[in-house]
Amino acid sequence: MAKSPDPPSEPDLRERLAGSVSQAPTARIRRRTGGDKKMVDVHEGRADYVSVKANLLARLLDEIGERRLLAEDQEGVALVVNDFVDRVLSEEEIPLNDRERARLADDLRDETLGVGPLAPLMADPAVTDVLVVGPDKVYVERFGRLEQTGVRFQDSDHVHRVIERIAAWIGRRIDVAQPMLDARLPDGSRVNATIPPVSIDGPTISIRRFGKRRLRSQELVDLGELSPPMINFLRACVRGRLNLLISGGTGAGKSTLLGALAEAIPNDERIVTIEDTAELMLDQEHLVRMENRPPNIEGTGEISSRDLVINALRMRPDRIIVGEVRGGEALDMLQAMNTGHDGSLCTVHANSPRDALARLETMVLMSGVELPSRAIREQIVSALQIVVHVRRYEDGVRRVDGISEIVGLEGVTPLLNNIFVFKRQGRDGHRVAGAFQPTGVMPKVVEYLRSRGEELDPTMFTAGGSRHA
Repeated sequence: MAKSPDPPSEPDLRERLAGSVSQAPTARIRRRTGGDKKMVDVHEGRADYVSVKANLLARLLDEIGERRLLAEDQEGVALVVNDFVDRVLSEEEIPLNDRERARLADDLRDETLGVGPLAPLMADPAVTDVLVVGPDKVYVERFGRLEQTGVRFQDSDHVHRVIERIAAWIGRRIDVAQPMLDARLPDGSRVNATIPPVSIDGPTISIRRFGKRRLRSQELVDLGELSPPMINFLRACVRGRLNLLISGGTGAGKSTLLGALAEAIPNDERIVTIEDTAELMLDQEHLVRMENRPPNIEGTGEISSRDLVINALRMRPDRIIVGEVRGGEALDMLQAMNTGHDGSLCTVHANSPRDALARLETMVLMSGVELPSRAIREQIVSALQIVVHVRRYEDGVRRVDGISEIVGLEGVTPLLNNIFVFKRQGRDGHRVAGAFQPTGVMPKVVEYLRSRGEELDPTMFTAGGSRHA
């Protein structure tokens, strides 16, 4: 694919949104002029839906370009699009039936303002991921299961145009020199896109969607992600200002659980959140949200999570929440937890609680500061008190696999006591059967929490706290 040209100083919307419009054969469309019917934009070919849409989309983009509207002026563009669609449907003879005409109006708006053919999938509240592998391979995840959809793009160029439009709306570029895009859509969804030469078989799009509202902690209990004793214990830990680490694999529900646990933070505390792509939705009023910035086309201007963590320490935070620790910022986060910024929360990709601590150690080394392994582990054990591990099981259900307490070092090995675990008990049809069970171990943090005014019923850590999932 040819390299996209450098944008002019004041690029018009056609250049930034459209690229080249598909050259699919277009149909005959007549424009009514008084009593005469004048043929306009006539191209020999079949009169089908795809060709009509391609014809009108080209005209629409020309009209937007003539008005020299900028991509950032979404309100102005929306007015032009709506006016064009209303005018065309009322004044021109379009060889489509009523159902296709209604669909045409929506598709033209989506092609110019949204994500094109993906718009219906983005409107489905059950869809959590939209994955485009090629023009005729579009998958979604619903209720934890991947399935192929009937959504199709015209060709690979059509997929590329949608990617360029997404990049334009957020003020980014994607081309041969910078063939990857990682950004946030206006609705909060996280999007990653690639084009050749990075993706060999053509452009790809991966969209992680988030609900218009976050799941509350009680809803997670109702969905079977954890038991009432578990959520009560975790809420007490958050209110009591313990430092929590949430671990799990990709798509396991770490951010969802993080947002639910943050409900317990008092409203009068100042919270600073740091994320690669802002997705956390918190209730508290005194909230400062910060987001990474990737380098520009010249490779400069990057703002990393480590930069933001260091800056957050100068902002007088009561709590620091790091959406995902993945690099050298781990050292700064641990130091913050060890120097008075207790009650902080963060997540990390890992397959188990012990793996999560090992990954933290590796990421501290990525900071460039040479520390002996024992010193790093002492920092980790001193900074963190609770590790919550979440997992998405093969039935698509996300569950808290276990809650562990970090109780110290044995030699150079961090000691973990399991407090709650999920015990599998076979299958019930397609669903994994099991129960959330306390291990019978009384956490050492109970006494500390009691000193902070958090009274916990000791029976929640005994067999009476079991609950089937």
